[in-house]
Amino acid sequence: MPYVEIKMFENELSESETKDLIKEVTDVVVSHAGEKLRDATWVVVQEVQSGNWGVGGKTLGLKDVQAIKNS
Repeated sequence: MPYVEIKMFENELSESETKDLIKEVTDVVVSHAGEKLRDATWVVVQEVQSGNWGVGGKTLGLKDVQAIKNS
């Protein structure tokens, strides 16, 4: 059974965007693993509190991600 875990900051995606992400990731997995595994494919989006993530020894927050997206 395929299992995909995605970690994002809290409120980085809207409810609608999260639903779309889950559907689209499932579609990609099924395109490789086979349609029969659609109902057994798990996609979990875990939200991490802004500031509780670090990259390269530096704290990263939602504002940092938004700045990258808008640059």
